[in-house]
Amino acid sequence: MTDFPRIQVYQKMLEAGVIPIFYHPDAGTCKAVIKTCYDAGLRIFEFTNRGSHAHELFSDLHRFAVKELPGMILGTGSVIDAQTAVLYMQLGSNFIVSPLLDEDTARACNRRKVAWIPGTGSVTEISKAEELGAEIIKVFPGGAVGGPKFIAAVRGPMPWVSLMPTSGVEPTEENIKAWFQSGAVCIGLGTQLFTKEIIEKKDWPTLKEKIIRTVEIVKKYK
Repeated sequence: MTDFPRIQVYQKMLEAGVIPIFYHPDAGTCKAVIKTCYDAGLRIFEFTNRGSHAHELFSDLHRFAVKELPGMILGTGSVIDAQTAVLYMQLGSNFIVSPLLDEDTARACNRRKVAWIPGTGSVTEISKAEELGAEIIKVFPGGAVGGPKFIAAVRGPMPWVSLMPTSGVEPTEENIKAWFQSGAVCIGLGTQLFTKEIIEKKDWPTLKEKIIRTVEIVKKYK
């Protein structure tokens, strides 16, 4: 059972313009990162499905978000099949993000009216994702498939498409500007935002300032 209707999730993604993407095996670290994002003004967060017990960790984080962070929309990324999508939706995931395009996952999410953001790397896949009901479509790996130029080229014949690049996205003004000027509607940021140094040092004040600055840049260009 999700906490937020699908339309609200999509609206929040478009409003935020940036989706933080993170995973760590330690629950305390994950909670600290999610809270830091929340304190920096973000109300959407993608937990990466990684490791054999990731779903148990997500369940803990979902309860934490519901209790301590009102309005935080928690979803799940790196979901590659329908069975995993259903598991996370049962645990409260408000959106499902995939690195690939899987029709069974689309059907599972659509039946439950849960936001589904599939991964694509070609015009054909993007068109198929729209046919399957995706409102926002992930371009992955963003840098490897052509970067901002790929998105600009796709939007030539398909100006209506809503694309979210991940991988190859950096929290710098130059990079963010390029993605949004190409036509991206939002961006996904993971390890470039949550650097190993910041996480190991648990330097949450620095992370908060980095997120605030990133959000400011996004708002400037989206």
